[in-house]
Formats: sequence, structure tokens, C-alpha cells
Amino acid sequence: MRHRLTLLGTAAALLALGAGVAVQVSDALGLSAQPAVGIPVEELTVAPASPVVLPPELTSIDAPGDLRTSTALDALREAAAGAGGTTGTATLTVRYDALEPESEQSYTLSGTEQAITITAPSRAGAVLGVYDLAAAVRAGRPITENLGRTVDSALPFRMVDLGAVGVKADAAAYATGTDYSHNSNAFKDVMLAEAPYIDAEEMARATSEFHAFVRHSLALGYNAIAVPGFIEYVTFDGVEDGTAVYPAGDPHRERALAMQRAFGPLFDDAEELGMKVYMRTDMLALSDPLARYFERDFGGLATEDPAFWDVYRAGLDELYAALPAVDGVVVRIGEAGRVYDLPGWDYYSDLAVTSVDAVRAMLTAFSAQAESAGREVIFRSWSVGVGAVGDMHTNPDSYAQVLDGIDSPALVVSTKYTLGDFYSYLPLNTTLETGSQRRIVEFQSRREFEAFGALPNDLGSLYQSALTHFIAANPQVEGIWTWTQDGGPWRAGPMTLELKAGFWQLYELNTELAVRLARDPGQDPAAITADWIHEWFSEDPATAQTLATAMSQSRDAVTAGLYIGPFAEQRVEALGLEPPPMMWIFEWDILTGDSAVLSVIYEVSRAELETAIAGGVDAVRTAVAMRDAVAASDPSTWKDPALHAQFVDTLDYQVNLFETLGSYRTMVLRHSQWLDTGSTEAREQWAVARTAFDGFAAEHEARYGNSIELPAFNLTAARIGETRAALDLPMAWLARVAGALLVLWLALGMLARWPRCASWPGAAAARALWLAGTRPWRAADAVAGLSTGSRVLLVAVPAALLLLSRGIYTWFLAPSHVLFTTVAWLLFAAVIALALRRRSAWPIIAAAGGAVLLRTLLLLAVLAVRGPGYYWFGFWTDPLARTAYITLGFALFLWVIVAAAWALGGQIGARRATGTVLAACGFVLAALGGFLGAVGLEQALTAWNDEMSLLPWGLSRILGLTVYLEIPLATPWYATAAGGVLILLGLLLALSRTRGSRRPGNRAQTRSVPAE
Repeated sequence: MRHRLTLLGTAAALLALGAGVAVQVSDALGLSAQPAVGIPVEELTVAPASPVVLPPELTSIDAPGDLRTSTALDALREAAAGAGGTTGTATLTVRYDALEPESEQSYTLSGTEQAITITAPSRAGAVLGVYDLAAAVRAGRPITENLGRTVDSALPFRMVDLGAVGVKADAAAYATGTDYSHNSNAFKDVMLAEAPYIDAEEMARATSEFHAFVRHSLALGYNAIAVPGFIEYVTFDGVEDGTAVYPAGDPHRERALAMQRAFGPLFDDAEELGMKVYMRTDMLALSDPLARYFERDFGGLATEDPAFWDVYRAGLDELYAALPAVDGVVVRIGEAGRVYDLPGWDYYSDLAVTSVDAVRAMLTAFSAQAESAGREVIFRSWSVGVGAVGDMHTNPDSYAQVLDGIDSPALVVSTKYTLGDFYSYLPLNTTLETGSQRRIVEFQSRREFEAFGALPNDLGSLYQSALTHFIAANPQVEGIWTWTQDGGPWRAGPMTLELKAGFWQLYELNTELAVRLARDPGQDPAAITADWIHEWFSEDPATAQTLATAMSQSRDAVTAGLYIGPFAEQRVEALGLEPPPMMWIFEWDILTGDSAVLSVIYEVSRAELETAIAGGVDAVRTAVAMRDAVAASDPSTWKDPALHAQFVDTLDYQVNLFETLGSYRTMVLRHSQWLDTGSTEAREQWAVARTAFDGFAAEHEARYGNSIELPAFNLTAARIGETRAALDLPMAWLARVAGALLVLWLALGMLARWPRCASWPGAAAARALWLAGTRPWRAADAVAGLSTGSRVLLVAVPAALLLLSRGIYTWFLAPSHVLFTTVAWLLFAAVIALALRRRSAWPIIAAAGGAVLLRTLLLLAVLAVRGPGYYWFGFWTDPLARTAYITLGFALFLWVIVAAAWALGGQIGARRATGTVLAACGFVLAALGGFLGAVGLEQALTAWNDEMSLLPWGLSRILGLTVYLEIPLATPWYATAAGGVLILLGLLLALSRTRGSRRPGNRAQTRSVPAE
């Protein structure tokens, strides 16, 4: 009775521990979904057809002779030269009252069609008026369309990134398609590791590209540019005696001075042309000597200490003195890493500004510096992490906590227009409606998550909705920042580089839409699209209408083809994070195959499953209509027949891509439906979709696998998941057979108490395992008198079923998982064997083996339903089933250890047995923790996840599993240390003696207990 009461108490304790673990796991997963509120409704239309109007011949131009005005007039002349002719004549007069202010950008177009006059209060407005005339000519519109009107700009600040300036069209770098680095490699060949630090020939080439891009951007209507860099230009001579950071003779000094001499003239030219220049940097920006200085003087990266930021403040003072054309800095704290990876260079960034106090200390110092220097600091609210700083980009309360009270006139906050990253299906960013700071809105032309701009993707309606809303909601909004080229990995997608390589004209549309709508949000986006078509592709009315119609369908195609609508329309939370609305493509071009994402997508979409599947079919239908219409247009009506071929090739790619994605979507959702319901029809539909996917995928890779302009998506993870899904039913049947055999074996053990059954083959071993596994205090009696054959079965049956169940659990495709599990139990057994020395091990083998069979039976019971896929589907989506399984499973796992200790107590005493088992557990923990630490936790988790396909395959290739899940890299060493503590505690219990303890070799007398 005492043993049985102890057993009941132990069971209750183990179940309570299991329940605690289950609650913690469910809290960590934290899956929830609710409809997203405020997703903009996009209504793309087709502008009415209009005939092309040729410009007049400008017989006389009377304008100031400064470089800025002359450059704008050059753009007008170039547009007229490319118009294909003129009609009539006219004169042009340009006048402005003053050079400043730059924010005054209005102008008036007056006179007659034959005598046009641009008058403006400032030069900025007059020059903008000339550029507007050039834009009208390029679009085939009359240059007198604003005659008699005053034109103003709603948002005076309009910034671009650096485009592809300094980036070489290196086909070899794009060939693999697996380089997910965010480093553009801009100026890579310009900057040298050794003196003279600048390659003159490459610098001349980059200078030409810079000038061309600046002129191109000015002609579109932009007036600011963000150039990567900051710390490379600084010597930190203003810190202490001037040698505290970089000692005399340090090459960082000469390198910084060389950078100033090389790039200073570029920035001067941009300023003279009317383009503001901002240096763009992550914080903390570091070099090795600077990091050592911080360690020496501040004890590390003391980002909350205001004095710490005086070092960067001195650097900014130096920057503006050396490069007077620089108007300010753009600072990001939310992402960082060693992005400068040139030989001999040690400039990098660290994600160290992570607290509210650190951000406020930084912005206070930078804003004060900017005010005193007559410059600006643009702070990007983009951040990814925990707490107020981590979600200040999307949470107005966190934004306020970080920024309230920092109201410097030199501070501007830059924020993406979406409530998240640059995906579709996201509401507008509510933080842009709040705050007292000056604000600018970020847009992305080459949409990184939507095939890197390789697909037609007209964002006009979306941009108009965003700008109209934010301008009305927040009077502090004063500008935009358009990423024409940047964002995401540069070489994992197509080799399209602004102005220089690939079909960059396709996403140039969004660059034009952003700037023109920033100037006048009331413009018709469809008319801007029509202008873009006339400028780049065709002046033929029929062809232009065909293209306009295709572009009006582009968003329907993209949003249906790249997103699973019912999932994307929800705000989902999981693992403490808010996954983006795409997820099944994680990220950029990796089609995922993991159970976590696909199970959650199905669960969220289950009520609208047929709609979710039909979205893929709709996308293909739309893409085919777009392709067929454009392909049928006459190439001779295009400005360049090569562009006709390029456009058709792009649409062919879109059709094939959407066929591949659509069949995959159907396949994975039908498989999840089968896992959920067991429906035979769902299983048959999965098989049909699988055949379709295999066919489309093979064609996709054959046609685009070696393309650098239209590259194939990465299907590795999808095929990993597909293989495991195909094995679910066979594994279920194997689990059913194994489970049935295990049930029969346990039944034999229970029946063997009766004499008529005791003589059956294997009955003695089955009886021993059942008795010792459920009542380990009777383990010695259970194994007494066993034959050699029975003892073999005592080991072989639990070991075989353990290995078999683990093999089924991993589809027999995860050897590292099975090996890791096996080694762990062998190490545990080795310590127990060492403690036993010459004592009999059979009672412990029977107790542990019997307990293992109980744990194995639970696992096989779940696997027998619909295989490992069902196990993981329930784990990710069913809180009740997950809680029940983890509670029972963890309790039974602990029972194996408890049973072994209980049986061992009959040999060496309870205290020593407890110590031995603790030491054994500690040894396993220390050994395996040390192994993982030596191998590397990220590498080990990646290998395991690749085999099990539980989390997105792309995680380790892009962010890293440990980074995404916020697992410290030192975790294995923590486990090793914990194991060491357990070993020490176990040894103290196992080896210490108390008065009256038995001498070694004496065995406790076991009172005979009658058999049941």
C-alpha cells in the first residue's frame, strides 16, 4: 500500500510537471488570429485613350544661366529630341524671385501656347516647372496643360535611395540566386583595402553613374538622396586629443580622408543641382578601433549614457565640416550586422540601441548636434524586436514612449506606410497618424516580397490611399522616401538594376507614381500609368490601352498569386511575433514546406478553404489574360520591339510562376485538410495537385533555373515538405502495425500472471517489462529467474520499438534526431551501469524498458492516426490536444527516469539511486550541451530543422533560427553548466555516507511480495 500511494503521488507530480510544460509551450506558441482592420481597397482603372501631342519647337529660351536651371532645360531639350517630332513653335521664359527657400516649390504657368512663361517665388519652383514641361513631353501630353494655373507640391520633401549607383551588373554574382546578403556592394570596386584607398578609374565610372541617377531623379520630381555610409568618412579627430579612437598612423585616418576627397565632389555637384544629400547609417556604426575605445572608456557599448553619444556627435561635426554639401543623416537602429565585407575593412554595425533610454539618449544628442550644425537627422522608426523599441514602428503607444518630448525642429521621423514591412494586405501604419515630430513616409518601388519587381505591379491606387490618408490625418507629414532599388537581398532575385540592367522600367512606374502623388495626391493614378506607358513603351493608342488594361489587372494577379487571401486578411500572432501576410513564401523567393507555417495557414483559412485554393486559379487566369493581350499587340507599334519581347517574357514568367504556386497551394492545403479531417476526397485531391505541382515545378526550373533576369523560385523547402507529406499515410500504417504489436506485447505481459499464459513464448520477458515498468519496486522480483532469451527480449523489444517509433516520427528522414535520442539514452545507461558495477542491471533495464514502452505507446497512438504530419498539425493548431499530449508525454518521459531510479534504489538505496540518476541526467545534459556548443547551436538546429521541416527552411539561410526565436547562442553552454551542477549534486548524494550505511557489497534485503 505504501508503494502504491507513493506511485499515485509520483504520478500526480509528474502530470503536474507535464501540465506546466504544456502551458509554457502554448504560451510560447501563442497562436491567434483576428481580421485585419483597415486594409486599403485598391481600385485600379484604365485612363481614357488620348492622342499623343507633339511638343512645339522652342525657338527661344530666356532663363537664368545657373547650373540647376540649365540642367532642367537640358532635360526638356532631351525630351523634345526624343518626341519624334514637333508641332508649331513657342518661346519659353523662366523667372524666379529668389534662390531660397527650397521648400517654396510653387510656380505659375502663364502666357500663350506660343509664348510660355514660368514664374516662381524661388528657384526650386521655377526649376520644377521646367522639369514638369519635360515630363509632359515624354508622356505625350501638351506642355500647356497647366497654362493659367499655379502648380504647388503637397509634400515638399521627396527623397530617393542611391538606386544602383556603383553596383556592377555582375551576372556571376546573381547566378546562384542564394546570396541573401542585404549589402548592395555599391562602390565595392571603388574602395581599396590599401593606400591609395580609392581606385581612380572605378571612381570615374561611379561618378558618371551618380550624376546620371541624380539627373534622372530630379527630372522625376525628387529633391533628396540617401547615400549609404558615415563612419568610413570620419577620423574622430574631435574626440579627446584627436588620437583617442584612431591613433597616429592608423590607416583608418588616411582612408577616411581619401573617402572625403573622392566623394565630396559628388555631393557638391548634387547640392548644386538642387538635390539634398543625406548619409544613411545603422546605429551603432562601429570599427574595431572605435569598439575598443568604447570598451576602454565606457566599459562597452553604453548606449544609455549621454556621454557615449558625444563621440558620434563629434564625428557628425567632423562630417559636416569635411563634406559641407551633406544635409544630414538617416539613422536606423532596427537592423544591423557586418554589412561592409571588403578585404581589409572593419566597418560594421551592431544592434545595440535596443532600449527606450538608449534611443532617447541618441536622438537627444543627434538632434542637438543637427540644430547647432544647421542640419537634420532622419530617424527611421523601423525596428524588429521586443518591447517599446521593438514595436515602435507599428504601435502608437510604443512610438509615444520612445519619442514623446523629443521635438527638435531638426528631427524627422521616417516610417513605412504599411503596418509592417512592404507587403500587400497590410493596413496603413497608424503610427504615422501620431506624434509631434516632422514625418516622412517610406515607399518601395522594387517590391522585395513580390518577386523583386519582376512582375507587373501597379501600386498607384495603394499609394494614393496612403498619401491622402496621412496628409489628412497628420499635418506633420511633409515628405516621402522612395526606395527605387533597395530593400532586401540584392542578389537573390533578378538582376534588374535601375538605369543599367534588366527590365528596371517595370518598377520605375512605382517610382514615378510615388513622387507625382506626393506632389498632388488628387491626380488620377491611371493617368500616371498611361504617361509611363507612353514614355517607355508605345504611343500607339491601341497598344497603350492594351498595356494600361494589363497594368490595371496587375494587382489582382499579384495579390491572388503570391498571397493566400483568407490568411493574408488576418492579423496573426505566433511565437510572440506577428508573421507577415505572405509566410508560405518565406522569404522573398523560398517556397516553404514546413509544418508550422502550412498548418497555421490552413487553420486560419479553414473556414474559407475553397476560396483560399481558388485564389491560385484566379491568379493564373488573370496572368494568362494579361499575357495573351500584350503578346497579341503589334511589336512594330512599340518604341522598341525588344521591350515588347521583354514584357511578354515577363508575363510568360508570371503565368508559369503562378501555375507552380497555385498547384503547390492546392497541394499543401488539401494535405492539411486530410490531416485535419481524414477525408478520402481531400487525399485524392492532394494527389492530383501533387502531380500538377511536380509538372509545373519541373517546367519552372527548366525554363528559369539558369536565368538571372527572371530567376526560378527556390523550391528546395517545398520539395522537402512534399516528400514528408507523401510519407504520412505509409508512416501511419507502420505506426498502426507497431502499435498493435506493442499492445499485444503489453497484453501478454498482463496475462502472463496466469499460469496458462506464463508459458507462452516471450511471456516472461513481457511480464517483467510490464511489472517493472508500472511497479518498479518489484523490478528485482520481475527479472528473477529469467532465461537468456528472455533477457535478450528485455533489451531488444523496448530498444526496437523505441527506434522504430522514432523512425516513424521522423519519416525515417531525420537520422540526426534518432541518433541524438539514441546517444542520450546510451549515455544515461552508461552512468547507471558504472554505478552498479558488479550488481545486477536487469531490474533497472526492466523498469526503464517497461516505462519506455508506455511512452512509445502514446507516441505510436498519435502517429497511427495520420502519420507524423498529423502529430505536428495538432501540435501547431490544436491547443487542447497539444496540452493533453505534452502533459502525458512529458510525465511518461520523466517516468522512465523515475522508474529507473526506483528500481536502482532496490540495489543501492534510495538516496544513492537518486544521486546516481541525477548524475546520469547531468552527464547527458553536459555531454550533449557541450557537443552542441562545439558544433554551434545555429548549425545544429539548422541540420535538425532541415530534416524535420518544422520551421521555415529559409530562416537559417536568412535570419538564423536562433536570431528569429531569440535563442541565445550560449544556450548549449548553459545546458552544460546545468549538467555539471546536476553531476555534482548527484555525486554528493551517491557517494556521501551516513552513519549506519551498509558497506559496499551488502545488498538490501528485499521482502518477498506475493504476485498479483
